[in-house]
Amino acid sequence: MKNLLIREYMEKDFPDIQELNRQECWTGLVDNWERTKKAWESSQITLIAEAEGLLTGYVRGLTDGHVTLYICEILVGKPWRGRQVGQELLSEAHKRFSTTRIEMLATSSSASYYKGLNYRPFYGFRKSLEKYTRSRRANFERLKKGVNYF
Repeated sequence: MKNLLIREYMEKDFPDIQELNRQECWTGLVDNWERTKKAWESSQITLIAEAEGLLTGYVRGLTDGHVTLYICEILVGKPWRGRQVGQELLSEAHKRFSTTRIEMLATSSSASYYKGLNYRPFYGFRKSLEKYTRSRRANFERLKKGVNYF
């Protein structure tokens, strides 16, 4: 895409990132504003795609610098999809840590995109601490009542 700039994240980008998240209905990131901002400040990969003076997409990732580069989030605004913005973001992230393999989770709607870029599917899991704690607490309460679902 012409005039696409891939650059490092700056703190002033955060409201625009959150607006993209809101538009995509990624409420977990939007509702946890401060935690999400701290995640951006703590990540090794924080790249912004910009075109025509607008933030068009982003990628945030973590790496050990040698083996694995994990993509935490990648998002391209709907008007900019299909213009290789995501591909450019991933390419730039990988150039910075060229000895690593890229790992990421995908949704059912994005899986075909990554397959088209020659990523191979693998099986993964996700669990947040809040859900884990609630689930353990609920199991404990059932056991106290003599109910065992296991």
